[in-house]
Amino acid sequence: MFNASQLAMALDRDGEEPIYRQLIRHIRAQIESGSLPAGARLPASRELADHLNISRISVVNAYAELRSEGYLSAHAGRGTFVARDVSPNRADPDLKPNAPAPVKEANNADRPLREMMRLARQAGVINFGQGAPSPEFFPVATLREALNYILEHDGPKALGYEMPEGFAPLRAAVRDYVGALGIRCTSNDVLITGGTQQALDLVIQALVSEGETIITEEPTYIGMLDIARTRRISVHGIPSDHEGIRIDLLEQYLMEHPTRLIYVMPSFQNPSGSVMPLNRRRQLINLAHQHGATILEDGVYHEFRYEGDHIPPLRALDDYGVVIHASGFTKMLLPGLRIGYVISDSKHHQRLVRVKQAADISTPGLNQRAIHLMLERGIMAQQLERNNREFYRRRNAAIEAARRHLPPSAQWRIPQGGLYLWVRLPNNGPTAAELYIPAIQKGVGYAIGNVFYPNHPDAYSMRLNYGAHRPADIELGFKRLGEAWRDMAQSYSDIERQLVL
Repeated sequence: MFNASQLAMALDRDGEEPIYRQLIRHIRAQIESGSLPAGARLPASRELADHLNISRISVVNAYAELRSEGYLSAHAGRGTFVARDVSPNRADPDLKPNAPAPVKEANNADRPLREMMRLARQAGVINFGQGAPSPEFFPVATLREALNYILEHDGPKALGYEMPEGFAPLRAAVRDYVGALGIRCTSNDVLITGGTQQALDLVIQALVSEGETIITEEPTYIGMLDIARTRRISVHGIPSDHEGIRIDLLEQYLMEHPTRLIYVMPSFQNPSGSVMPLNRRRQLINLAHQHGATILEDGVYHEFRYEGDHIPPLRALDDYGVVIHASGFTKMLLPGLRIGYVISDSKHHQRLVRVKQAADISTPGLNQRAIHLMLERGIMAQQLERNNREFYRRRNAAIEAARRHLPPSAQWRIPQGGLYLWVRLPNNGPTAAELYIPAIQKGVGYAIGNVFYPNHPDAYSMRLNYGAHRPADIELGFKRLGEAWRDMAQSYSDIERQLVL
């Protein structure tokens, strides 16, 4: 067995690279050089953490990722070993820094972090890591009334297959609904899907081939990363600022790497909450047109605005036919009904319909009719107005709690809509991954920021869903989070003092 002292490595605690990523790099290099031979047993995670004066979770995360890459193997009751048949997916040394990232398997590098975030599901934990509103927002009584009405009036017709394109009256209602947002289309341009997630997946399947690359803003929606990995599509992230994707960097990339599809969420972006201003929206559309790219616009949070001016969706500004608009009624109304939609021109619509038909024949007719009835009765508009009032109240509670309890040098922007507060922790303390287990022990969970980055993760970022909790729970949860950070920051200071002595 190799003891901890034999694993020679110098860690840069002040650098931008997270500690666990440095561990991965050092151990991988020693395996590839032969310093750690096949079959060698590595120190236990606690032993190595104590020897290096780092958090044990950093070692746990490093070992887990190296196992997923094929460098290590674990045996219950025996320990962690260098794999005897080391055949990881190593990076191509000739790959240029600006080149598209290689396709990743579904067994992706952030899987250990996702597995760790499941700990927030246990009783007593205030979980800010989820991606949906609280069930208290769902109009259960209204849905019951709608379903009873449909079954009484439509009978068996409501339970049969619909056309792959969707229930015709619902498609017309969607046309009218998005028309109020400025989107000009006919009902023939509308495809009803099983939620917005399926809408995005259908576009990927219809427009992008296995092994190709799509562009996203960075950070980006984790669901798109999941779709890309499942479909064996590479993702290249373009850095973003508080106004969305950086157009200058996007243009530079497109000049060197022609790309078929650009995925963005221009309004109240998940996870950052950013809103793309009107001038940048126009620049993005013009740039896509110039380079022959299609924009996939995710508009699922577009109407979750509770202050600031209305900005039209990209599709409403599109004079070239380069924007496909995807959205749905899941976040604002009833997630479990899984009703979304895609609006596209004829050149893409028929291909999307064929992919949809192959996927599941059609979206359940009863669910489609229920959403149609609620749209026709104005329930959707009432629900949205009520929700936004409450989200605004919860947003304010989150900002006040953040000011009181989070580290003084933590950074965030006040969102004008959406569900999330995107926070960056100070560099002089634990990373979001290192903080996670102590936070769970205090009774609070969150989404670790690294999982939203396709290429260049930020170890100190986290996403907090204030929309899922009442103000009293937001206050208590942020208090617990601040306490967990201060406890870990103190241990960092103690370690630094010991090193100086």
